[in-house]
Amino acid sequence: MADRGDPPEGPSENSASGSEDEYRSLVFDESFVRAARLQEFSAQERMGEHARAVRSLPGRAVRNGSRVALALVVLIALAFGAAVFMGFRHPYQNPVTRRAEPLRMTVVPLAPRGVVPAGTTAALFASSPAAPFPKGAAGISLPVTRRTANFSDSQVYAALATARDYLVASSLDPDVLGGNAVRPVESLLDPDQMNQFEQSMSAPHDDGQHAASGWLVRFDPDEVTPDPEIRARGTLRYGEVGADALEVVSDHTFAYVLRPAVSGPQQAGGASLFTVRREMRFRFDRDDLRLHRLEVQTSYVQAGPQSCSADTTGALRPLLAGKRAVDGGPAGTDPYATSRPAAALCGTLAVSSLPSRAQGPRASGTAPSRP
Repeated sequence: MADRGDPPEGPSENSASGSEDEYRSLVFDESFVRAARLQEFSAQERMGEHARAVRSLPGRAVRNGSRVALALVVLIALAFGAAVFMGFRHPYQNPVTRRAEPLRMTVVPLAPRGVVPAGTTAALFASSPAAPFPKGAAGISLPVTRRTANFSDSQVYAALATARDYLVASSLDPDVLGGNAVRPVESLLDPDQMNQFEQSMSAPHDDGQHAASGWLVRFDPDEVTPDPEIRARGTLRYGEVGADALEVVSDHTFAYVLRPAVSGPQQAGGASLFTVRREMRFRFDRDDLRLHRLEVQTSYVQAGPQSCSADTTGALRPLLAGKRAVDGGPAGTDPYATSRPAAALCGTLAVSSLPSRAQGPRASGTAPSRP
């Protein structure tokens, strides 16, 4: 019996049977076959407007796009040219890198004319020119600050305040005086001078650049003990050294009362007066002002009573009460005098009694120069 999809005369002998013929359910009559005529365009027809794969944009849009691209290229070229021009001709000056110069120092011992007198702290100060001096840091006062041509009032004040902090740390700090610390002084130095400072502390020698006494006041703790009361007086002066640097010159006299570190036979009171005059020149660039640091350019120190032959490179070597110098200086040198220091290698300690020099510290807005 024929399947439902087979023609009336039965399935064809050479046709697939069963499920293998998946198209046998479709029947196409002759009219359908004739209507399914294939139409293929010729080559000329395929080139017609209706068959183009890509549409041409209107001419105006093409012209606008070209103009935008050209403007963008011009802007990029102008920006690049401006950047190159500003790189070579910008209005700001390039910062000038300058390394700090080594400190140049001179330490002059002052030999006593006779036996070093002894006494109590009060008596020693009362009988010396240091009697009217302020105590401690009060003796390092700041002058009235005024702006300069290239530095503001606040920058001038910063330079003076940093110089004052250095003098306090290097002349009045008990740990520094006793040889127990150097950090309070070192922390204020320009980094370029750190190596010189460390060499001066660890291996001092007398070459004009590596004496510890040129940087700070220090006593040998095995020999002497400083009294807490210290008298000081002096001046701070400032001025410009070019458009990018300030200079501060300090000139201060410090009076210390010293006692022997080891008890022994002593005169009345067991203490003696020791005087140090320090004239120092500091330089500040703009980074130094901002970072609270300084460059020590020169240091001129007179200190006594000491023997002229004393080795003062590592620490000062005071002659205590009842001692006398085995050698003396060529001329008398008064560390309390306000005139320019004159001793070269050694001087004789000549202290005036109580002159009428009890006026306060002088202040000036111009830094003097010393040959």
